[in-house]
Amino acid sequence: MILTAETGLLDQARYIASPNCDPRPDPADIDALVIHAISLPPDRFGGEYIEQLFTNCLDPQAHPYFAEICTLNVSAHFLIRRDGTLIQFVPTHMRAWHAGRSVLHGREELNDFSVGIELEGCDSRPFASAQYEQLSALVQAIRAAYPAISESRIVGHSDVAPGRKTDPGPCFDWHRFRKLIAST
Repeated sequence: MILTAETGLLDQARYIASPNCDPRPDPADIDALVIHAISLPPDRFGGEYIEQLFTNCLDPQAHPYFAEICTLNVSAHFLIRRDGTLIQFVPTHMRAWHAGRSVLHGREELNDFSVGIELEGCDSRPFASAQYEQLSALVQAIRAAYPAISESRIVGHSDVAPGRKTDPGPCFDWHRFRKLIAST
């Protein structure tokens, strides 16, 4: 798996362009990675709803919850499905709109200097083994392209937006994940 820093694209990801991005203030200043979890509708997996949300095509009539979120302009750089399928929405040299109001080690606005990875998941169910394997390989490729991302700067959304966000949630096995990235 190779991420080309110049194009910001990963060679082994399906690319679906999201309009919810813009230029970073400094494209060379990428030193953090934020792990998220998403399921649409909440606590349900599968379907095209996440892609539709990230491309501003979510039908508010398809589920009652969608009427609340269909006007959000959000994205992430990557999504890892339950089966390990990898989708990229925003080139890494661009700013994806994933972290919102956030702070890491005293530095605010993580969208400016981080890569956002969504895992298809929720707070109440364990993540799939295929997701951990794919996440580990993806993190290795991202860190090869952006070596300033140290292990201490790989965090959950809940770490950078405490009280506002809970993802990737209590079912994400940080120990397992850290062990996997340490062995790659």
